[in-house]
Parts: sequence; C-alpha cells; structure tokens
Amino acid sequence: MSDGDEKYWYNSETGQVEFGMISPSVDRVGPFDTAAEAARAPEVVEQRSRAWAEEEAAEQGWDAKSSDAKGQGAE
Repeated sequence: MSDGDEKYWYNSETGQVEFGMISPSVDRVGPFDTAAEAARAPEVVEQRSRAWAEEEAAEQGWDAKSSDAKGQGAE
C-alpha cells in the first residue's frame, strides 16, 4: 500500500472527500492528512493559482491592475 492510500483526497469531479486513492488521478486533489484539509481543497487550489498568476505576471513585467497595459501583446 502506498502512502496515498492512507491519506485524504478531494475529488474535483464529485466534490467529495475520499480516503485513499479511489478516484482516477485526473479527478483527485491531494493528498491531505485530514478530511477537513481535503474539504478545503478548492479554496487552497484557488489561492495557489492566484498567487502563481501574480508571481508570473511580476516576473514577466505584467501589471494586471494597470490600465495602460490594455491592448499590449496584440502586435
């Protein structure tokens, strides 16, 4: 049995928390140590995605909040 079999996962297809690697990997988010942590998976994913997007924008010199950036990149 792998470590993932003894952890909690969030099933992004059904919105359910599962114990062990029950669902196909494409539908699983995790692993998490507790069911409560797994239940927060959508919130965690959204926070991390936002942070990564902001980090990438900063690295690329983009300023998503700047109105003068409008229309750039369509050269």
